[in-house]
Amino acid sequence: MKRSKILSAIFAVLLLSATYVFAANDEPATLDADTVEYDMKTGLAKAEGNVLMTRGITKLTGLKATYNVNTKEGFVEGNVIGVRDKMRITCDKLKSDGPGHMYATGNVKGREEDKTFEGDYVEYFPEQKSYVKIPGPGKVTNKDGIFTADKMEGSLEEEHYVGTGNAHLISQPNDLEAGGDRVDYFGKNINKAILTGNAWAIQDNHFVRGNVLTIYLANNGKVKAQ
Repeated sequence: MKRSKILSAIFAVLLLSATYVFAANDEPATLDADTVEYDMKTGLAKAEGNVLMTRGITKLTGLKATYNVNTKEGFVEGNVIGVRDKMRITCDKLKSDGPGHMYATGNVKGREEDKTFEGDYVEYFPEQKSYVKIPGPGKVTNKDGIFTADKMEGSLEEEHYVGTGNAHLISQPNDLEAGGDRVDYFGKNINKAILTGNAWAIQDNHFVRGNVLTIYLANNGKVKAQ
């Protein structure tokens, strides 16, 4: 086996096990790139040019990838696209400090079935019910509508999101628009949103304002003011 192929095989196993946290540890890994380097003294592995990594059904592409065996830190950057089962994410740079925790920066867009999230910086915890943190302005969408806020976080699996600062909700199925300082959204079987602080809602040209507004999205956007 040629030395370049040996390095590619080593690097694929190391990088994919830590950089792309969607992949299962027991799945076979492959790596294709224009150049691959691995320094056994420093534990630093690098791949550059048309990087394509696969592990089982997981695929990750980018222009450059790096992984440090000693620190367990790795990243992929440059038109990054990652796909695993029902999750797809695109960004400028994808970084991981170990299994279960990923950072995505630069025009981050993610999709899991009918749920999406966007932001300039997103932290993703796949082992914690697909939990996402968006410390800057962000957006989350699902079948009920579009949620935006200065800061957002929540579980894609549980469909429970909290947005703070200029929280805004648009629900086209319910012909509803609402906002406030904070929005606490509960999906699945609950299907309601609680807006607090300068809260307001508009539906069918009817305007409601209150310190706390509870919106039952499963019941045609019924609004209850408190």
